Order: sequence, then structure tokens, then C-alpha cells
Amino acid sequence: MSGIVLFDGECNLCSSSVQFIIKRDVEGYFRFASLQGKNGGKLLKEYGVKEDMQSVVLIEEGKAYTQSLAALRICRHLKGYWKLLWFLRVIPSPIRNFFYRLVAKNRYKWFGKSESCMLPQPHLREKFLD
Repeated sequence: MSGIVLFDGECNLCSSSVQFIIKRDVEGYFRFASLQGKNGGKLLKEYGVKEDMQSVVLIEEGKAYTQSLAALRICRHLKGYWKLLWFLRVIPSPIRNFFYRLVAKNRYKWFGKSESCMLPQPHLREKFLD
């Protein structure tokens, strides 16, 4: 069983987050696809997620999760203390998602935008679906 993380491949914050996840995903649970790629778009349609969703998307156990819940579900699979962030799900989702959307809305301004999607290093290519 594995999870698929769909991310904005042109967003510097998002690409850095993918690298962060890879370093802490010791069990190799996650695979990745950029939202701009053919597989990313195909998965969005398959799971009924809007293409203009400004969110990381986690596909896990046959469901698509977005915004703060996707981020928290990702954290629970990471090594170290990151698993403890799963506890934050007790905070009502409107509050969690308010802060998530604030960062998502400003991610290009605060962290920059790449002209093209991130290309994985050769030893990591099997983790990417695109």
C-alpha cells in the first residue's frame, strides 16, 4: 500500500516539501506526481478533485485528501516527531484550512516560482509517476 502526493511542480515551496517528504519517508510509502503532468491531471479527474485546487493532494486508501488534512496525513507517515503533527487534526478543519489557504495563496510571492517542474534526481525517478 502507498500514498500518492500530487504537488504544484512550479512552486518552490511545494518542490522543497517533496524533498522534505522523501528524506523522511524511510519506508518508501509515497509516490509523487506534479499537478502539471499528465498523470497528475489524470488522477485529479479520476478522484474528482478540481484542477484549480491550490492544494497538495494526497491519494490514499482510495480517497483524495486536500489542504491541511492531506498535509497532516502525510506527516503521520514520516519518521521522527513529524508523526506527532497528526494530533493537530483535532483542530476544526475550517481553522486549519484558513491557515493552509493563506500560505497556498501567497506561496509564489513568498517562496518563488520555477519556470518548469522539478526534475527528480536519477536515483529518485522511480518515486515519480510523471
